[in-house]
Amino acid sequence: MKRWLLCLLTLFLSASALAQQDYVPRFDAFTGFSYLASPKLNLAQRGFNGEFGVNVNRWLALGGDYSVFTGHSSLSPSELAPSIQSQLSGLPLPPGYILSVPFNATTSTYSAGPQINIRKFKPVTWFIRPAFGILHEHVLAKPSDPIQTAVVAALVPGSTKSDTTIFYGAGTGFDWNATHYVGIRVAADFVHVNLFDGFLKEPRNSVRVSIGPTWRWGKNVQ
Repeated sequence: MKRWLLCLLTLFLSASALAQQDYVPRFDAFTGFSYLASPKLNLAQRGFNGEFGVNVNRWLALGGDYSVFTGHSSLSPSELAPSIQSQLSGLPLPPGYILSVPFNATTSTYSAGPQINIRKFKPVTWFIRPAFGILHEHVLAKPSDPIQTAVVAALVPGSTKSDTTIFYGAGTGFDWNATHYVGIRVAADFVHVNLFDGFLKEPRNSVRVSIGPTWRWGKNVQ
């Protein structure tokens, strides 16, 4: 019985040793494709995400993040603030006409903060992180008929509108460690943001999904 227990203990320790990540680089960089979805506005945007981090120890990293996206959707009166809806309620619209104004949107995010890394398995590094930073969005209205053109001229002179505000949320994901120095990252971040306050009816929730390669270098973190 003792021999069997000794064998099992030896196998367990061997498996644990294989599971440990023996190399944790000081620096880490990520670049890749990113997708930002804002369901409340039916807005889907595609773009780029870049990250840089410094591993303070084997489980804690500090870093920065930048992403930029472009996409398009349309805006209806029900998505606007009540005060603006009241301005539009008296419009003499043709029978059966549904007012909805197309727009293009460019969105940028900037953030910095900690990331907790879980290195229990050699092939995969799981991580969780807070999402807190600044979001900037530039919108260009694209009216396609005289009614939309008149509404845009009254509510958005020049057809453009921009806003910058903070966002907050949380993110998670994993790195598949192809080698010590190169990996593949898949990450998802959920954020809450209140853009165009006073113009839009309410804040919105967005989800960012990113995938791409990671590069690691520097001295092994003990």
